[in-house]
Amino acid sequence: QVQLVESGGGLVQPGGSLRLSCAASGFTFSRYAMNWYRQAPGKERELVARITSAGGITNYADSVKGRFTISRDNAKNTVYLQMNSLKPEDTAVYYCNADYDMILGIRTDYWGQGTQVTVSS
Repeated sequence: QVQLVESGGGLVQPGGSLRLSCAASGFTFSRYAMNWYRQAPGKERELVARITSAGGITNYADSVKGRFTISRDNAKNTVYLQMNSLKPEDTAVYYCNADYDMILGIRTDYWGQGTQVTVSS
């Protein structure tokens, strides 16, 4: 059974930092590109960051470049999102996603349940 379990969300003041984690199980994590998405109230879900299966290539939304860093530990089946210099507009539910087996070339769509991040003074 595929599971993606996010953790690390919470309430933080503007300018603060949070580190999100996503623990994966039920599939071969090291083969998959991994993503972090977010969805703010009344807005569509947006892709925040992406990392390839071996971690060699990362991509970011323009709104978070220079502030957020995606990384992964394939030995721990975990992907992370380090968020620095947080702004109120970063407030959203953050979701972990696995969408592509880079070794077999198979597309899929696994989602976690999300973790709330609130940036407010």
